[in-house]
Amino acid sequence: MDRNEQKTLLKAQQGELDAVLMYNALADTVKSRSDAEAFRRLAAEEGKHAAVFRGLTDQALKPKKTLAILLPLLYRVMGRKRLYPLIAKFEYGAVDTYAPVAAKYPAVESVKGDEKRHGDTVMSLLKE
Repeated sequence: MDRNEQKTLLKAQQGELDAVLMYNALADTVKSRSDAEAFRRLAAEEGKHAAVFRGLTDQALKPKKTLAILLPLLYRVMGRKRLYPLIAKFEYGAVDTYAPVAAKYPAVESVKGDEKRHGDTVMSLLKE
């Protein structure tokens, strides 16, 4: 593993860990029960993704609480119609971030596909 790959994988691992806290915090904040359930499912999947990256980096990282504090505040200020597209954009961006390492590490290909689905899931919440 070269330095750039390691940097990408560690950043991905950190992002997945942070997303677990973020989605759980959103689930505790949102008004819609179906949104809360979706966010809890996404949190669980992000935890599995973090484990995939942990297996590749062989490093234990700690989640940062920044997004878990910020996103519930943004939900209260912006509302779901403006916040959810931003969350989806973040998920779709992970697809591009993971693409360079997915070819070399097949487990990342599966995670990459999940991230697109996560973006789609968040956007679908706005249709309910």
